[in-house]
Amino acid sequence: MPIATRAFAAVAADKPLEPWAFDRRDPGPDDVAIEIRYCGVCHSDLHVARNELGGGTRYPIVPGHEIAGVVTAVGANVTRFREGDRVGVGCMVDSCRTCASCQEGLEQYCVPGMTQTYGSPDPKGAEVGQKITQGGYSDRITVDQNYVLRIPDALPLDAAAPLLCAGITTWSPLRHWKVGPGSKVAVVGLGGLGHMAVKLAAAMGAEVTVLSTSDRKKADAERMGAKHFLINSDKAAMAASTEKFDLIINTVSATHEIAGHLNLLARDGTMVMLGLTTEGLPVYAMPLLWRRRSVAGSLIGGIRETQEMLDFCAEHDIACDIEVIAPSQINEAYARMQKSDVRYRFVLDMAQL
Repeated sequence: MPIATRAFAAVAADKPLEPWAFDRRDPGPDDVAIEIRYCGVCHSDLHVARNELGGGTRYPIVPGHEIAGVVTAVGANVTRFREGDRVGVGCMVDSCRTCASCQEGLEQYCVPGMTQTYGSPDPKGAEVGQKITQGGYSDRITVDQNYVLRIPDALPLDAAAPLLCAGITTWSPLRHWKVGPGSKVAVVGLGGLGHMAVKLAAAMGAEVTVLSTSDRKKADAERMGAKHFLINSDKAAMAASTEKFDLIINTVSATHEIAGHLNLLARDGTMVMLGLTTEGLPVYAMPLLWRRRSVAGSLIGGIRETQEMLDFCAEHDIACDIEVIAPSQINEAYARMQKSDVRYRFVLDMAQL
């Protein structure tokens, strides 16, 4: 039988999110049914709800891809989970499973394209009239067991929820560029992504510097593990940091100047772009050529990598700094998020739905 589901949905780009009811599919043989307890609020949720990414958002849409909850039922073929398990669902709920990326555990780079947690075509939802996947601003979800994560007992569910996007989005490049003891890492922007980059890089043994437009978050950065704080408008301080960093994690999602930051990279250093920007950011060849520097991008992480991140966070007592709100406060949260008025992630308490 279809599972009646309550949610908050965007019904149009220029309208506030509102309560909405729809049906989830009953778990099939390989599915896990989850009662959602908490869902993080990502800046990309706002972009999609307001159709700001040029992808043609289909309405109504339920955002949310930082999901933490408890298993309520499993299909006959499910071996990895059982009723009562603490679980999470991140930014994807399926992929082709056969392309090279999927075979290597990098499902986020699936060649046909991963099935995102909300807004992707949803053939499995046809039985209950759903044409697109619907996300975590809801009280229930049904997901294939291969795309469900186990949340360790040491992590509180509310603070673990944003790890499913903010955590893995920063963990993946830190791992890929082999950050460890002796690494010098700079983090541009101390927001939802940036604060997790600081915590994770510091726990990996790196010497971390935060780059920001002001010093109002300096104390927070130091509490999270940053050794240095650099105001990027301070020309003398920027010049003194020339060729200092092996890796720059750039988390800013707005259009901003990056060319001047390239001189902060050591030889063979890399700036990794994580923020969703829709406008071009000028980069000049000379700073790259002269020190064999790179500008790169990175997108969340695969399922295996995400589980690795959750286990690391449990071992090192790392979680997101959160503000828990009721789902009815989502429109206020979006307005505050646009003003960077959150430290550092809103989390919806779905028990208040």
